[in-house]
Amino acid sequence: MTCKLMTVVGARPQFIKAAVVSHEIARTGALEEIIVHTGQHYDENMSQAFFNELDIPKPKVNLGVSGGSHAEMTAAMLVELEGVMLEERPHVVLLYGDTNSTLAGALAAAKLHIPIVHVEAGARTRSMTNPEEVNRICTDHVSSLLLACTPASLDNLMSEGLGAISWFVGDPMLDAFMEYRALASVPVMASVFDGSAVAMPERYYYLTCHREENTGSDEALSGVFDAAEVLDAPVVFPVHPRVRQRALSLLRARKRTNVIMVDPVGYLESIYLVDHAQQVITDSGGLQREAFFAQVKCTTLLDFEVWPETMVGNRNILAKPEKASILLAMEKRQEIDESYQPFGAGDASARIVQAIMQHGKVG
Repeated sequence: MTCKLMTVVGARPQFIKAAVVSHEIARTGALEEIIVHTGQHYDENMSQAFFNELDIPKPKVNLGVSGGSHAEMTAAMLVELEGVMLEERPHVVLLYGDTNSTLAGALAAAKLHIPIVHVEAGARTRSMTNPEEVNRICTDHVSSLLLACTPASLDNLMSEGLGAISWFVGDPMLDAFMEYRALASVPVMASVFDGSAVAMPERYYYLTCHREENTGSDEALSGVFDAAEVLDAPVVFPVHPRVRQRALSLLRARKRTNVIMVDPVGYLESIYLVDHAQQVITDSGGLQREAFFAQVKCTTLLDFEVWPETMVGNRNILAKPEKASILLAMEKRQEIDESYQPFGAGDASARIVQAIMQHGKVG
């Protein structure tokens, strides 16, 4: 009997991981995958465009749940996912990362006694004020199979008494980066200011910034822009829909700006922007890793470490959303040890599918 596997995704980092794993699932022929999209990222450039360019199988169900508080979003997803799981009766539920979609999928499956496989298990920031930390811990502790991206994440799981169900597989984001890097070309971008096409500057910095602590006030976002204004090349900034109005207001108030603010970009465009940037400035956990893969210096706008593996040799440095803090981090020289490969060898997707087949309680 073919095993029915339900993959729950909702945000763009999950689409990237699901792309390479879904392709591997299809190659095996031993698993029937049903993809459920919660709708957490609903913008065309942040959702459907990813499915199209990464050739991800079309979701069987799109719940269309987005917006609201963490509780409202998670509760709505939980109700909808329970209904889908009762109808589809999957043998196993596959989850990625640490979003509200991840937590809702874990709770719904756990209550229905459906085995859960969690990819990117064991990542810890040690900060319970970080909403994603709560999602990670809860998901790991109700899962049946935990697949860690790094040896340090595996150590975290073992220290929490979860070693018996935990395995190191590597990072599927590395698989995706290696697979799609060759396909990435000069991006076609549209200015948020007037909709006009933006020509790629020869030299640039790449900025992404969406977390509430960096964008929820004029003061924080202004600090990021203040740093961008004094850099020696333009700063390309694909703006998250939730941040758009505040960013537009702040930049329009300046007589001139070094920031090129554009609509959200697809994965291939983002890969190009990372790969050719002078440096990356971000508050995204995924982009930190992609900068690491590309050996591009990264400054992370957070006060806690998400992926400490990337911070060896000044390759990734924390900064506050303040001009002086950001510039100080960017000035530090990056040192690269090419033998240091904490995210695996680029075969995580195959190892994930193998682990599900062998240890995922799919029979």
